[in-house]
Amino acid sequence: MRRKLTWLILFTAVIAVTALYYAETGWATPSIGYKTRTLAKGGLGAFSVFNHFTGPNGQNWASWEATTAPSDLYVQDSVWLPGGTTGWHSHPGHSLIIVTEGTVTDYEGDDPNCTPHVYTKGMAFMDAGGSHVHIVRNEGTVEQAPLLSNSFPRVSRVALMPQTPGTAASNGNGPLR
Repeated sequence: MRRKLTWLILFTAVIAVTALYYAETGWATPSIGYKTRTLAKGGLGAFSVFNHFTGPNGQNWASWEATTAPSDLYVQDSVWLPGGTTGWHSHPGHSLIIVTEGTVTDYEGDDPNCTPHVYTKGMAFMDAGGSHVHIVRNEGTVEQAPLLSNSFPRVSRVALMPQTPGTAASNGNGPLR
């Protein structure tokens, strides 16, 4: 009986330590002063689309996107207050972002120098999603609002997935929030 009780206590302690470890990882990079709203959501089956165009100057342009299973497409608007941040995160699929007001600064989690990538009104950028970890901040003094288009696997959730930053923040160069 005493041996069973010892194993039960040990097992419970291991579960508690594991839960606290993962909870701490999630709490390390909260979003602050950032809100997003879904404007539209639509479902797609598996698809493969390829487009090619040759411009009048002979420059070639090509685009290819494919999925192997059903996906959900989201169109969202977001607001970052001055000093607002998404926190370090990743998405299960890629995102296309258009800055419609103000300025945002994007930092890549795997950049050892944590180089700021600044985007202003009218500019666009892409987040590859998957294992790509990044943080987007409003380092300016005015509220800013980009428009997002996200393509995620149907089985996922649109919510941001908290992540521990890679080399960018761990070397002391990056913004921790």
